[in-house]
Amino acid sequence: MNIELAASKAKNAAIRMAALKSDLKNAALEAVAQALVNNEDAIIAANTRDLEAAKKADLAPALQKRLKFDCAKIKETCDGLRSLINLPEPVGQTLSATELTKGLELYKVTSPIGVIGVIFESRPDALVQISSLCLKSSNACLLKGGAEAANTNRILADTIYKASVSAGLPEGWLTLVETRQGVMDMLKLDRSIDLLIPRGSNEFVRYIMDNTNIPVMGHAAGICHVYIDKSADLDMAVNITVDSKCQYTAVCNAAETLLVHELIAPAFLPRIKAALQEKGVEIRGDDRTCGIITANHATDEDWATEYLDSIISIKVVPNIAAAIDHINTYSSKHTDAIVTADKAAAAQFMEMVDSADVFWNASTRFADGFRFGLGAEVGISTSKIHARGPVGLEGLVIYKYKLIGTGQIVADYTGPNAKKYTHAPLKKDFEL
Repeated sequence: MNIELAASKAKNAAIRMAALKSDLKNAALEAVAQALVNNEDAIIAANTRDLEAAKKADLAPALQKRLKFDCAKIKETCDGLRSLINLPEPVGQTLSATELTKGLELYKVTSPIGVIGVIFESRPDALVQISSLCLKSSNACLLKGGAEAANTNRILADTIYKASVSAGLPEGWLTLVETRQGVMDMLKLDRSIDLLIPRGSNEFVRYIMDNTNIPVMGHAAGICHVYIDKSADLDMAVNITVDSKCQYTAVCNAAETLLVHELIAPAFLPRIKAALQEKGVEIRGDDRTCGIITANHATDEDWATEYLDSIISIKVVPNIAAAIDHINTYSSKHTDAIVTADKAAAAQFMEMVDSADVFWNASTRFADGFRFGLGAEVGISTSKIHARGPVGLEGLVIYKYKLIGTGQIVADYTGPNAKKYTHAPLKKDFEL
């Protein structure tokens, strides 16, 4: 595949996509959902080949679980597509309107980013989510999924592309990149690709950032924390901890470290140990934790590790300030939660923990585009740029300024007899 040619076609398609009406895009999303249902048998057959290859290669069970794309997953994916249809149109929304002077009006209006390159893990449902979000936000895309899902990705991309182009999208709006060399070629195409979103290991994301001039948005790891404060309800604390760690261990918003206030540790740790062991979770604790319950000893490396497995590290802390300090030292700035009955403690935690998502009395697993009502997500951003946290439609649009005049020139607004600017806010949306 010639990646430069594919990116050039995507650039041309993106220009046309910027003018697509909402009804056409929503019809294309419905066509994609129907095509996935119609091709269910072929999709499952392709996924079965990937699963068999993964099993032969002794891929980790957690990663094999991510790879699975069965009937239930197809239904869930189609439900996500239809929920996306029901979301408001993200393009062409007026963010602000200002009268600069009489007859001269300035509008700040949302617009697509253009061409987005997304490199993601071996999770076939991610391909559908990413491509559909790009479609709804009028962006063209180049997608590279994990090699372990090659057969599934190929049939999904082909199904989505054919259904959407038949529904009116421009040719070339979606391309599946299938080789590692293709990714390397993408990094050089800063004149065609407007944004890269890499999803993967810290080393991989850092490599992408260090080897391209294209803007990069994403997160390197998901080292998420749950802090049990001294006033926490113990039943709630157990439920939230177990859900954060065990509901789905192989994802970036699963908790990897549990911090426990020293005043509540003697009562809480035996209960959480029993609950976690029932789920098959290995506990690695600091010295104070191991003095209360039997656990493997944690090392400094554990606090900086994203396990993506049934392992959790536990540390007893003297106060909330120590918990916040630990999180800001070791967190990947993804999602961190506090369990407490103290509103002031919750406020302190949510203000001072420097992460994209900070939760009070809720599982870290809620850090998800679909659960946030964003219509799934193209990824998670821990960067402090235009999009942070789960990146849905609003993170895939930027804005442009549109100025409507009646013949004004700057010369009239300079010099001793200059006309005056009004800079008055307007309560109206952009329209011609």
